[in-house]
Amino acid sequence: MAHDTARTPPAPPPPHSADVVVIGAGVIGASVAFHLAEAGVRDVLVLERDTPAAGSSGKPIGGVRAQFSDPLNIRLGQRSLRAWHGFAARPGADVGLRTVGYLFLLSRAEDVPVFEAAAALQRELGVESRLIGPREAHALCPYVDPSGIVAAAHSPGDGYALPQAAVLGYLRAARGLGATVLTHCAVTGIDTDGGVVRAVRTTAGVVRTGTVVCAAGAWSHRIGAMAGVRLPVTPLRRQIALTGPLTPPPPPIPFTLDFESTMYFHDDDAGGLVLGLSDARQQPGFEREFGVEWLEPFRAAAARRAPALAGLEPAGGGWAGLYEMTPDRNALIGEAAEVSRFLYATGFSGHGFLQAPAVGELVRDLWLGREPFLDIGPLSATRFERAGAAARPEAHII
Repeated sequence: MAHDTARTPPAPPPPHSADVVVIGAGVIGASVAFHLAEAGVRDVLVLERDTPAAGSSGKPIGGVRAQFSDPLNIRLGQRSLRAWHGFAARPGADVGLRTVGYLFLLSRAEDVPVFEAAAALQRELGVESRLIGPREAHALCPYVDPSGIVAAAHSPGDGYALPQAAVLGYLRAARGLGATVLTHCAVTGIDTDGGVVRAVRTTAGVVRTGTVVCAAGAWSHRIGAMAGVRLPVTPLRRQIALTGPLTPPPPPIPFTLDFESTMYFHDDDAGGLVLGLSDARQQPGFEREFGVEWLEPFRAAAARRAPALAGLEPAGGGWAGLYEMTPDRNALIGEAAEVSRFLYATGFSGHGFLQAPAVGELVRDLWLGREPFLDIGPLSATRFERAGAAARPEAHII
């Protein structure tokens, strides 16, 4: 990310030492910092090269759900949903949670058994989810043309919240518990000795530490390389458009996704809609300028699934940010095999916000040596290096 050095205030010198250095003040780093500080870790230092939530965590609205096909993702989403519901009390902030549900539209008959099996697994794990017919999908979301789908998967307990409010809430609480957050302080190197973390070098000075947590999102590959750790994370631009207030205002609808085309849309809090699509033509890279080229495939998809949306313009502006993609589009959570106490929580491929509360717990327990609520071994970054290892399966991805 480019910086205007004439306008960016210099960071104050970091503390000489810290028990844990968290790199990145997005929602994952903020959650990790809060959970560590809450557990009594004395010196937690968060380093952010820009400002909190300046990356993908700065988007206007983020989906929260437990509607996945992989039991690991279901449990991460389920535990995080409980935390989002209790966020006003702990850590103490209003994240604008709206439990509007998620609705996956299925237009291909071959997708139905996959979603049926996933819904059964979700129910087995305590998540309310079921497959419904086209007419019921239309009743839930009047924009949907029922003639274009064969079924839909509905999970009423899912919804959306405000990522930036969550980041600021976590960091405010972490500071209150003794953590330090330094902004405009980029990491320039990580010193190791004999496979042990010794220090983190920054643009403002050197911090001695025995533990690093990489929560740098799309920049995680670079951070890992500084310590000799391979984190297979690739940046990929994703964009959304805001319609601005509509007349008449949209009815309350679920977070609606067309599985075949990846088009999605949902209400915002300004009387309009948020529109999005995962453009298959987008090339990897750090480009974060908002463009309108993806509206062409969005409108083509909308014409088939939700015709009333095909002609909408982004009158309310738009947003572009980076997904942190892994080869199987599942997270990387664990401790590096080659460098002791180099922990990582990254590569969420669009699911970082919704999984952030649970991930903060997992990293906290990993550092403290506690038994976590979930076995994170299958999410190790080394899973792609093992001979014959299969990628983590996940059908519910856009």
